[in-house]
Amino acid sequence: MVIGHFGVGFGAKKFAPRISLGTLFIAVQWADLLWPVLLLFDVEHVEVQKANPKIPLNFTYYPITHSLLMGIFWGFCFGLLYWLAKKNVRNAIVLGVCVVSHWVLDLIVHRPDLPLFPDDSDKVGFGLWNYPLLAILIEAAIFITGLVLYLKTTRAKKKSGDWGLWLLVVLLVLNQVAGAVSPMPSSGHAIGWAAQYQWIFVLLGYWVDRGREVR
Repeated sequence: MVIGHFGVGFGAKKFAPRISLGTLFIAVQWADLLWPVLLLFDVEHVEVQKANPKIPLNFTYYPITHSLLMGIFWGFCFGLLYWLAKKNVRNAIVLGVCVVSHWVLDLIVHRPDLPLFPDDSDKVGFGLWNYPLLAILIEAAIFITGLVLYLKTTRAKKKSGDWGLWLLVVLLVLNQVAGAVSPMPSSGHAIGWAAQYQWIFVLLGYWVDRGREVR
């Protein structure tokens, strides 16, 4: 689940129009933005399974970023920080829900490797990765729905808000395709470094949103 998370970020704009798309992207992708950093510091771990191209990653330990309880904790922290800064309860709740949504969407596709609690004991996952075509269709539906909601909520106020949005969409789609066909990095540390590129989408989200306005 990659592009589906960004779809939630796009769609959340309808419920919190004053929050920048970049901030919404940080919220929905927080688990996957923090995870590479913890890989680099050997706090969390992943194994590359080159012999299993369908599911090449074995997530052996990532309860800080991908357990349900910690997802709720991070969501609460995001909402609290936003409320302290802006005193807007509705927007704070939307951000918190966006953070937790990451775990919910991962639950659909992951094998039973998502921890419920930080002790990394009980794990769940519906395993939709075993049915790649169905997983792609569901993720595409989430992304398209979110994008449509974003388009209905905002409109371009200058050219960058128009072509910049479609550039962002194209890059997200290409990222999804590249992730499916490219060879996996050789180790967890290599993944940690490579995954830092995700911040590009966050920066593009801020830039695109500056070129658009709420309808």
